[in-house]
Amino acid sequence: MKTSITFGLVYIPVALSLSAKVDEISFNQLDKKTKSRIRYNKTCDECDGKKVETDDIIKAYQYQKDKYVVFEEEDFDKLKQESDKDITIDNFANLDEIDPAYYDKHYNVDHDGNEKGFALLLHLLENENKVAVAKSILGNKEKLIVLRAKSGKMLLSTLFFHNELVASKAKEITAKPTSKELELGKTLLQNMIAPFEPEKYKDEYKQRVKDAIEKKIAGKLIKTEKKGKEKTVADLMEALTQSVKDGRFKPSSRDLPKTKSHLKQPTQKNDNSHGSKKTKTNAISSSKKSVQQRRLAVRAKA
Repeated sequence: MKTSITFGLVYIPVALSLSAKVDEISFNQLDKKTKSRIRYNKTCDECDGKKVETDDIIKAYQYQKDKYVVFEEEDFDKLKQESDKDITIDNFANLDEIDPAYYDKHYNVDHDGNEKGFALLLHLLENENKVAVAKSILGNKEKLIVLRAKSGKMLLSTLFFHNELVASKAKEITAKPTSKELELGKTLLQNMIAPFEPEKYKDEYKQRVKDAIEKKIAGKLIKTEKKGKEKTVADLMEALTQSVKDGRFKPSSRDLPKTKSHLKQPTQKNDNSHGSKKTKTNAISSSKKSVQQRRLAVRAKA
């Protein structure tokens, strides 16, 4: 997708490409009896089941039952102002000010002209640690946009408008944990803290589905997975106590922070009795010398 970024009077042509893709296994629908493929043909109420080709389909808005107003693509284009086609930066903000609930889709941004202007904006976003808040019409819908920099690359995220978010209807919480439960809960949380490493998480279920497909193709039966559900404890206090003691809920040694005790060099025991005696003798000699010096100082004053 090609568009442009306007930054003050700076004009930067850019190209957008999706930064993530959904990796799913595609299944088709078949008729249960004949095992033939299910097809969906677009038809209309007055077409007698005849398929309607894509070129013969138009958009319309239903304002009353069975009453429509038709919109051609030219109608949508007439509603777009020239500035709407650009990603117009409105202001700069801190990334942590944006609630993740607003995020929708994510794109990689590449310059498509005015490389120097692109480099300037990228540098400012990265070095000032800010994001650019903008708006633009993508397709036939205006989107709230955030531009940010990461590892020398520019990323674009579309956001939902505030009125598009659905307020939570979750029940009001009246239960209050005890101080002991809070203490154990905090300990469990601390035990489970580890760096976020997204590359270590894999879609294990999808892999099992792939394996099952291969087995089906080979005429083999699918066996039930033996791994059962994790056993839980009904009583909260008992569940917390057991969880804190359970080694599975403790961080590995590589995740433990380094303390002063980790940095201390181990004390080496000296089994050389002669060396030990020599050190003791030197200490006694030094002590006697110090006493003699003090006595001489007292006599000099007298």
